[in-house]
Amino acid sequence: MGFRLPGIRKASKAVDAPKGYLAVYVGEKMKRFVIPVSYMNQPSFQDLLTQAEEDFGYDHPMGGLTIPCSEDVFQRITCCLNWQ
Repeated sequence: MGFRLPGIRKASKAVDAPKGYLAVYVGEKMKRFVIPVSYMNQPSFQDLLTQAEEDFGYDHPMGGLTIPCSEDVFQRITCCLNWQ
């Protein structure tokens, strides 16, 4: 049984994200998520961005932002953002 997080869109094979969304790569397998740009204003997501900057700088070879955390942690954080 699955469930859908309303703020996260299923990542497509396309390189581009829809308007108002941002592609991020998360976890060891670099799973692609497409998230609303509005998440960028949230303090918990800004913490992830700071960690990404420290780990990767501004070089993201995947074409999207690389977030250095596990998929589980990322999904927990973004799930909480959907409720705010």
